[in-house]
Parts: sequence; structure tokens; C-alpha cells
Amino acid sequence: MAVDLLTFGCRLNIAESEAMKKAAESAGHRHLAIVNTCAVTGEAVRQARQAIRRLKREHPETRIVVTGCAAQIDPNMFAAMPEVDRVIGNEEKAQATTWASLRDPHLDTERIRVNDIMAVRESAPHFAEHFEGRTRAFVQVQNGCDHRCTFCIIPFGRGNSRSVPMGVVVTQISELAQDYAEIVLTGVDVTSWGADLPGAPKLGTLIKTILKHVPELKRLRLSSIDSVEIDADLMDVIVAEPRFMPHLHLSLQAGDDLILKRMKRRHARQDAIDLCQTLRNERPDIVFGADIIAGFPTEDEDMFRRSLDLVEECDIAFLHVFPYSPRPGTPAAKMPQVSRTLVKERAARLRDKGAETYARNLARQCGRTHSILVERDSTGRTETFFPVKFSEPPDAGALVKRMITMQDGHFLAG
Repeated sequence: MAVDLLTFGCRLNIAESEAMKKAAESAGHRHLAIVNTCAVTGEAVRQARQAIRRLKREHPETRIVVTGCAAQIDPNMFAAMPEVDRVIGNEEKAQATTWASLRDPHLDTERIRVNDIMAVRESAPHFAEHFEGRTRAFVQVQNGCDHRCTFCIIPFGRGNSRSVPMGVVVTQISELAQDYAEIVLTGVDVTSWGADLPGAPKLGTLIKTILKHVPELKRLRLSSIDSVEIDADLMDVIVAEPRFMPHLHLSLQAGDDLILKRMKRRHARQDAIDLCQTLRNERPDIVFGADIIAGFPTEDEDMFRRSLDLVEECDIAFLHVFPYSPRPGTPAAKMPQVSRTLVKERAARLRDKGAETYARNLARQCGRTHSILVERDSTGRTETFFPVKFSEPPDAGALVKRMITMQDGHFLAG
């Protein structure tokens, strides 16, 4: 093993991991494992610690470097693990000098190398030329978040919002489009892109510029977005641009207005419903995903049912359910908590509802012709991100058209 990756969490972490691997290999590392952690839930942190222990048992000769949001927020916890050799912060992991110094015994003396992320004012873009085992590429356009949702610890792991300049993004995508048919724009709060740049351009401007200056790019996607930040140009792209994929993942979090206020979200329940209806009217093939938290503090049964009903009213095809877990240092952790038993029960009910809406949306694809990006495991993804299973798969990375003739509740086939 030269440099191995263990990546948890969001698509931004995927992009960063590949860039770190390239930097570490360029620095000459061997028998090194980089664990890129997530801090969005307590369970994500637990899984990372468990994986670190397992990795060291299976590869005792491997040096383990831990980084990512969980490492940024609580570096001492990971440094106390005997399996961990170094803990690197989210700013430091982007610097090639970090990986070079880890090879030098005279420079590699600090067990913890984590600076104040809130002091970072510019985004050092992670750029990877290759995404091992993947047929789509990920490009970081933004990092950090200026909002302070009461349940969220991520701003303390990522810092305040910083945007990657437009020219840098376009250049990276132009290079990746030579090898990848589909590119995903990633960030912590992608729709806030541009607010810190001269002239405060909007995300829609960036996407229109990408599509204009990279005509060879066949498919473009966004990672999770905040619906209240969709600007006019972005709305134009979503409803009218065929190269922009008709699949949006919305950060909704709850369906009850009082809970949304206690979360310090910036949208109301009706805003989510209106957005989904408006976009469906303009682009009937669009499909939605969403994040919803089960068992937020003070949530009673009626409040929960409004979240459950929202999944139906917005017809969410891809539902990501997060059982609420208190994150130390967040305001929500000090609010009256819902019992863990009830949190788990509500999460299960949300997942059941999500399974219903997924099956219904999957069935609607039958009889339609889709352009499918072929993956490496005999599957592919439609424009709307539904999985397709091939009996005789084409080459990985290819775009193929198929008439969908059947579905088994999980996959499409044609």
C-alpha cells in the first residue's frame, strides 16, 4: 500500500481526499493512510474512530494521519488514540507543504497540526485530476459557512464561507471534462458562492459561465443546496439547461415552521413546497432529494408529522434521514431533548416514507428513455440520479441511452 484513503461524509470530502492523496504521493509517502473525517453527527465520529482501529489492526505498519471536520473540531480526541500518528486540520490538509514536511523527521515533530479555522479568509481549492474508482468528478467551488443553524457543528470545522474564484473553477472543469462526462460542484454551502468575491457574483453566474466556456462538458450537477439561496440565473439554468441534471438535493431539515425557527433555518415549510411545485411546473422531469432531521429538540408528534407530510407534499425521491444527535457546543444541545427511543422511532418512520416516495418515483421512469452514466460496478445513473442495472454493462464512464422497461423497487433496467 502506498497512500490509502478512508473518506467519510460529504462530496466535498471526496474531492479533498483525492487531492490529498495526490499531494502525499508526490511527497513520496508509502504505507500511509489518510482518514478524512466527518463531524455532522456523533455517529459519523464513532464510525471514523472504529475504522481507524480496524485499519491499524489489519495494517500495523501503516502510518495513520487523521484530518477532516471531526479532527478540526476535536483534535485531542484523535491524538489520544494510540493508532493515530498525526492529526491535521482542514486548512493544513490543503497545503502541499504539510505532506512534504510529514516525510522529514526534522520537521515532522508535532502530533497535532491544527490552526484556527475561523481565521482563514481564502479558500485553497483542492484539485484532483483523477478520482479513483469513480466515473464522475468533483470540483470544490466553496468552503465554510456563514450561517449558524442551531444543530450544526460544521462551521467550527470549516470556518466562514470562502469562494474559489470563477476563473480557477472554470479552468479545473475544463481539464476534468476531457476525461469525465459528469462533474459535480461541491462545497459546504454551495449557493453562498461568490458573496466574498469582488462584485459578489451569484452561483447562477458561475454555472452559466462554466457551461459557456466548457462546451465539451456533457453533464453538470450540484451537491446539496440551500433552497432560499437559488438566484434568478440559477433558476434559469435549472429549468432550461439540458446539460444541468434535473436532480436537486435540498437542505430542508424539517417540515414544521416552529422547529425550523428553532433550528435557525431561513425558510418556512411553504417555501419548500412552493419551490418544488414551481420547478416541476417548469421542468416536469426534475427529481428531488432532501435532508430531514428526526427528533430535533422540542419536536412533538404533530411537529414530526408535518415533516413526514412534507416528504409526500414535495414528493422527495431521495430522502436522507438524520436521527438528531446533540453536538457539544451547539445551541440545540442545550434545548429540551427528545428521548433517544423516540428519535430512532421517528427516523424509522421517515425512512419508511422515503422508501414509499422512492419506489413511486422509480416506477415513473419506466417507459422513458434516459441518458445513463455507466459506473464501474455494472450499474449507472440516469440524469435524475436513479440507479440502473446492466446485464451487459458498457464501458465505465460512457454515456448510453436506454429505454427503461422495468424496475425491481431498487434499480431500473432496460
